[in-house]
Amino acid sequence: MIVRILGEGQFNLPGAAIDDLNDIDNRMVDAVEAEDEKRLQSLLQEMVKLVMEKGSPLPLDELVESDLILPETDLTLEEAEHVFIGDGLLPG
Repeated sequence: MIVRILGEGQFNLPGAAIDDLNDIDNRMVDAVEAEDEKRLQSLLQEMVKLVMEKGSPLPLDELVESDLILPETDLTLEEAEHVFIGDGLLPG
């Protein structure tokens, strides 16, 4: 899976990490529903860290369509309410 982190670039995330990513995504949906901005930002940082640690960065000059785009870690609760609705970033 190709994941773009806004402001950081693209990463090739192995399939084995997708379940972990989905778990964080589900907890982010819960944080948005609970209007817990502090928890939301903490989870977003956790998600970005997971992608950066388990993914392989793509060269900056290589343009590949992203399967998932992660917002910057300073995302506000108001902004997140438009992103993390229903299933969140990852369906399922």
